[in-house]
Amino acid sequence: MRILFLGGGNMASALIGGLVRQGFNATGIRVVDVAEEARSRLQQQFGVATVAAANDLRIDEEVVLLAVKPQQVRELASVLRDKLRGQLVITIAAGIRTGDLSRWLGGHSRIVRVMPNTPALVGAGISALFAGEMVGAADREEAQKILSAVGKVQWLEREEQMDAVTAISGSGPAYVFYFIEALQQAGEEAGFSPAQARELAIETFFGSSKLAAGSNEPAAVLRQRVTSKGGTTEQALKTFDAHELKAKIIDAVRAAQRKSRELGDELGNH
Repeated sequence: MRILFLGGGNMASALIGGLVRQGFNATGIRVVDVAEEARSRLQQQFGVATVAAANDLRIDEEVVLLAVKPQQVRELASVLRDKLRGQLVITIAAGIRTGDLSRWLGGHSRIVRVMPNTPALVGAGISALFAGEMVGAADREEAQKILSAVGKVQWLEREEQMDAVTAISGSGPAYVFYFIEALQQAGEEAGFSPAQARELAIETFFGSSKLAAGSNEPAAVLRQRVTSKGGTTEQALKTFDAHELKAKIIDAVRAAQRKSRELGDELGNH
């Protein structure tokens, strides 16, 4: 398998790095990016071939991976539509639906849509994948192999689930960082140095996530085990409940899901 990356930003770098670490031959990867700095970095870091533009490009690779901004996909598709010869196209451009991309590519249907998240940068991401009926088992296996290089993978049965995935795991790291930020601020206000407060907050999240990942029990059960009746944790959770924090978090995720759907409509109609 040879892969052509269109876009050499952070997520493309993460995927290339993950593949190379797993033994994928860097000579089988080519990257198109207009930025000379990005091309130079990828060449030096991974030894992959790079080019500046797709206009005069001959595509011999079996897989074409779109890793550009969503607003750039339609214009790029107009360049690709006459260059593709049935290759598997994987898109990680947020909000771009497979039907719209297929239309822009002149009816090309061998497309897998992916929503990764930023922990992929440290090999701890989770990616949701969707493929239409025209994508066979071998293509699914290739797409899964590529995305598994940076973390776990889930396949979706319906493409509309992508909006919820975007709201939960795509945007989710920002929610976690927000909570870490709040814990750190509370620590600093309690008299800890910024470095101490940061370590307390981050290690608490890291350890708790690792504990939850290693357990088959629901998060609610793990939470109850930390919560002694009449204790400090119970008091904090009562404050959360008084402010309806769980409901507000769910409302926020639903708002992000609606926004994802709206952006998909907007991008598809342009």
